Order: sequence, then C-alpha cells, then structure tokens
Amino acid sequence: MPFPTSPSERDRPWVMRTYAGHSSPKESNALYRRNLSKGQTGLSVAFDLPTQTGYDPDDELAVGEVGKVGVPVSHVGDMRALFDGIPLSEMNTSMTINATAMWLLALYQAVALEQAADGEAGESGVDRAQVLSRLAGTTQNDIIKEYLSRGTYVFPPGPSMRLITDVVSYTVTTMPKWNPINICSYHLQEAGATPVQEVAYALSTAIAVLDSVRDSGQVPEERFGEVVARMSFFVNAGVRFVEEMCKMRAFGQLWDELTLERYGVQDPRHRRFRYGVQVNSLGLTEAQPENNVQRIVLEMLAVTLSRDARARAVQLPAWNEALGLPRPWDQQWSLRLQQVLAFETDLLEYEDLFTGSVVVEAKVAELVEGARAEMARVQEMGGAVAAVESGYMKGQLVGSLAERRRRMESGDDVVVGVNRFTTTEENPLIADLDTAIQTVDPAVEAAAQEALQKWRAERDDVAATAALDALRAAAATDTNLMVATLECARAGVTTGEWAGALREVFGEYRAPTGVSSAVGPGAADAALTEVRRRVADTGAELGGRLRLLVGKPGLDGHSNGAEQIAVRARDAGFEVVYQGIRLTPAQIVAAAVEEDVDVIGLSVLSGSHLQVVPAVLDGLRAAGLEDVPVVVGGIVPDADARRLRELGVARVFTPKDFGMTDIMGQIVDVVREANDL
Repeated sequence: MPFPTSPSERDRPWVMRTYAGHSSPKESNALYRRNLSKGQTGLSVAFDLPTQTGYDPDDELAVGEVGKVGVPVSHVGDMRALFDGIPLSEMNTSMTINATAMWLLALYQAVALEQAADGEAGESGVDRAQVLSRLAGTTQNDIIKEYLSRGTYVFPPGPSMRLITDVVSYTVTTMPKWNPINICSYHLQEAGATPVQEVAYALSTAIAVLDSVRDSGQVPEERFGEVVARMSFFVNAGVRFVEEMCKMRAFGQLWDELTLERYGVQDPRHRRFRYGVQVNSLGLTEAQPENNVQRIVLEMLAVTLSRDARARAVQLPAWNEALGLPRPWDQQWSLRLQQVLAFETDLLEYEDLFTGSVVVEAKVAELVEGARAEMARVQEMGGAVAAVESGYMKGQLVGSLAERRRRMESGDDVVVGVNRFTTTEENPLIADLDTAIQTVDPAVEAAAQEALQKWRAERDDVAATAALDALRAAAATDTNLMVATLECARAGVTTGEWAGALREVFGEYRAPTGVSSAVGPGAADAALTEVRRRVADTGAELGGRLRLLVGKPGLDGHSNGAEQIAVRARDAGFEVVYQGIRLTPAQIVAAAVEEDVDVIGLSVLSGSHLQVVPAVLDGLRAAGLEDVPVVVGGIVPDADARRLRELGVARVFTPKDFGMTDIMGQIVDVVREANDL
C-alpha cells in the first residue's frame, strides 16, 4: 500500500471561507475577525440586496432588505468599517457581487490604498502599483447567471458585459493576483440545471466574456493567456457526490480543450481550471435539519476527493440555513468540518484516487459529450447573451427544476426526513427556534439610513457631483469605466448614485421568466386531476377562470420557487399572472387591480416578509381589494408566520411544504373560503 514518505508530499489545503455578512459593516467586521481567529484562511463577503442591485438603504425598493442577506455597503466609509483592522494586502477576499462588481472593487481598492498610506509616511510615499499587485481575491462579476437564476442584475445584457469586460481588462493589467470574474454555475444548479447544463452554460458564459475582452482590444494579444489564467469558476456540489466529482473532472477537461483550441493559449499553467465551491444550500431541508450536516460533508467530498479536480477554495453553508440566518456558532461548525477533513484525515497525502477508474472515466465522457452538444446549441443561437435574451436558457432551467420537483414529490428521488423516514424525535437543536438562528435587529435599516444621510451631509458634494458627471460622460463612450468609478469611490459617491448614473445611460432590464416556455410535470396523477377539477368548478361558481397573481416584492431575486408555483398553477388550471422579480408593493397591488385576480401569492426568501407583505396588504385595503386573499411562501420562521396570519395572510408555506399539488389544493381552499363557497 503506498504511503507518503514525508509531509511535503501532502497537497496544500484549499482556502477555507465562510460566506458571511449581515446587519452593518461594524457587526460584520467583528464576525470576520472572529472567523479568522478560528482558522478561516480567507473572507467571503455577503452583501445585502440593495448593495447587490445598486440601491441605497433609503430607496423605496430597499425597504425590509437592508442588512438581511448580507452587509450593506453604501460608500467608501462603509468599506473602511467593514475591513477595519484587517490588512487587505495580506487577505484573500472573495466578494459575491455581480451587477455592481466594478463599484465594490473600486471601494475595496480605495480602502487598500488608504491602509497602505496609514502605514507609511503619508500617501505620497505609497507605491500604488505595489499595493495593487499584492491584492488577492475575487469579484464574482458574472451577470449571465443573474439573468437566469439569482436576479441581482441591473442593466441590460450588453452594458453589463461591457462592465465585466472593463473589470477583467483593468485587473489583468494592474492587479495580477486578482480574479476579476468567478463564473458562477452554483446558482444555475439551484435554478434546476442538470450537471450537463451547469457545465455547458457556465462555459458558454466564459466564451462570451473571453470573446468580449479579446474583441475590446484592451489587452494586448500577447497577454491574452493572462486573461484566461485569471478566469475562475464558482460551482455547486450536490449530494450525488460521485456524479458531482465526475462533473468537476469534465469541467476541467472541457476548459483545457476550449482555451487551447478556441483561444490558442499554449501555456498549460494559463489553462488550469481554477474553481471555488459552495456546496448546495438548496438541498438543505427545514424538516429534520440535523440531516443537513451529513449532506454538507458528502457534498464537500465531491470537490475534495479528486486531487486532479480539487477545489482551491471551499465555503460551506450551515446546517440551519433552511431555517434562517446562521449564527456564528453554526458557521464555526461548518468551518470545523473543513478543518477535520483537511488536517485530521489522510486525504491530502495521495495522488488522484480516481485515475484509471473505468466507472469514473465513462461518467466523465458522458458529461463531456452532453455539455459539448448543449454548448453547440447555445453558440448556434449567437452565444450566451443571445440565449439569455431569447429566454432559451431560462426556459431550460425552469423545465429541469420542474422535473426535479416532480421526482421529489413522486418519491422517485428520496429526501430523508422530507418524503421518506419522516418519523423523528424532538430535535434539541431547534427546541427554541427563535434562538436557533441569527436575527437582524429591525433598527438596522433605520440606522443605515441615518448614517447615509450623515455621510451625504458631510462629504464634498461638488467633488461627488463632478465624479458622477464624469462617469456618465465616460459611459456614453467606449472608455474603460474603472477609472471614473475609482474617482467616484474616492469622492464619496454612494452605491445608489453610482448605479443610478449608469441606469440613466444604460437603462434597466427585465429578464425573461422562463415560465411560459416551461413544460409541466408530465401526465397528471390522481391528485393533480382532482385539483384541476376543483379549480374548474370554483372558477365556474365565480363566473370565470380562476386567476392567480404570483408576486415577488422587494429586491429578492431568488425566483425559482415563484416560477415553479406559476408552472404548477398553470398546469392545475389557474390563469397565472407573473411579472417577474423586483416589484414594489404598489406595483403588485396595481397588477391585482388591473388583472382582477382571485388570489395573490407572494414569494419572499430574503427575510423581508414582515416589511413587504404588510405593505401589500395595506395597499390592497386602500384599493378596496381587502377581500382578495393573500398567501405567502418563503423562508419564514414559525413566529413570523403566526404574525403574518394575524395580519390577514390566509396561508404561509415554507420549504417543508414540498408538495406543490397540495399547495395548489390549499390555494383553491383559500379562494373558496374568501368567497364563502
């Protein structure tokens, strides 16, 4: 049996991160310091939805969203507070930021230069190029998957690709250790992607970005290998860990082939497939959440077992993410899972365990063949951007997710504790559910708004206005926008102002939902047939076809659940009104009035339900539609669900309510109850 002869033969451990941030820069800074003291080797910054979508905390759309799913960063002062006492020149920082990636990178760079100046004899003594050469980390900066899955896009595809191209070109020439893009297939899998689709659509995105950078002429042809070398990927690993491991080997094989054949990159070091991973949060269950721990471990093995396809950075979700925001202790548990694998086991002492495996090679070949074929289809349409604009990729993902849901509901796919083995003992981990998750103080939003007003009052408005004018002027040309953006950061411009200036030039965009082209769950079973009968009968009693409005209030762009509800409701016989993501409560009320709907379903996964749902209810009352029932779906703790029902919500559905046909039946019940049928 082979055995290592010396410790030097061990593979080096991957960068260990925890995706974190909430409430305020100050509180998030304290969390980062604690995590680093526990052995975490890199930071992964979670930004709140207003920051991700280019709004300030005092914007109407930001209501209920400030500090909920990440940290609010409105200006360079917030970035200073976020990294106070954390030397950026020594840190490896990943920022999950896409539409506003250029802006957050500018703020990060500005703070890094300030830190260097504080450590030397005045800013004149700072070697700017040297400081930038030391900055290591990643901006996700992948807008394609935002149109397909997560919904934090701002601008149309063309201008968005221009921002990505400018960031890539700028960093390759000035920040050699920075990964300017992290092509993110993680959310594609959450949106329904099969392994073949995940690989194909991610690599199609890579082609779109590389072609755009090459064609922009901003990077000399002889340095294009450096562009390829700075491309990184961020993937998902589900619980089918053997298939997921094979997926990563297929990813690496296709990337090497693509960069050599399409772009002529000769240096194999430039062609190396570099990826980080967060294992699958979507597969974590609200029912029997203790089972999530072993799911996380198995998913981690998918991206660590194979040395030739091992992730270079790993961040794990916490066992209770299906319940709400994890506490520091929960994040520590996930960090310890990584540390036990890396430092207690012998995993890192061996060469690749699967080289020569007939089973693995056959599975990899199958995935490669399928991905090549799907990539070819996307290229025939004109590439990834065209496949987004046409709705093709989104429709494919919605259809795949519908099939995944069907398999779970039918029991073809077993989910322990959810559709099989549901008998359980009392869980001491959630005996007091209100303390089993982190909660964000409602005062956070008001504090952020007050701090923002103070910042605006104290900054140099002349400098800020001039910087924004220069940004607008540059956006109207083909100039790289990073220089103008850096000037905005230094001048104290806010996130909402930066994005607002570019909205004026680029416009906004509403991506296809994919619902109209998605197929349903196949042949109707007895349960769906019965619901269809009840929908038809109830509609006849009310004098028309039942109409369901599916609404996504606020900035929450996780639309997978809403889309699946819309698809199943349509299959059940409802006429469905679904206008996509990012609607104000007033817009949802206006749609209810215009469409004369019988019931409204609100989907909220960001934790803002106690703000946005009451706003919709108030709006309905003001419009004289208090008799139109409202149901809510999302990650809603029991105490919050009780509060929503007290306010007038007819039903609250959470992830444990996985039977979508049953949900349709309950919605029919709600309509009948509201109309005294």
